[in-house]
Amino acid sequence: MRLPKVEKLRLMEALWSDLTSIGDGFESPSWHEAALHETEGRYKSGEEQRVDWAEAKRRLRSHS
Repeated sequence: MRLPKVEKLRLMEALWSDLTSIGDGFESPSWHEAALHETEGRYKSGEEQRVDWAEAKRRLRSHS
């Protein structure tokens, strides 16, 4: 898709909001659990830092 990052983020947020409103009808892919455990390990070891969603969006938008 040839859209600016800001527009892609807006679309992603709209899709995510719609998907999460469905409730239990959505099942995460099996690889999500492994990815979450890897991220948790990096966070606990200090390799990664927590960033809230508003800050993450600000950072992504500043790179577009």
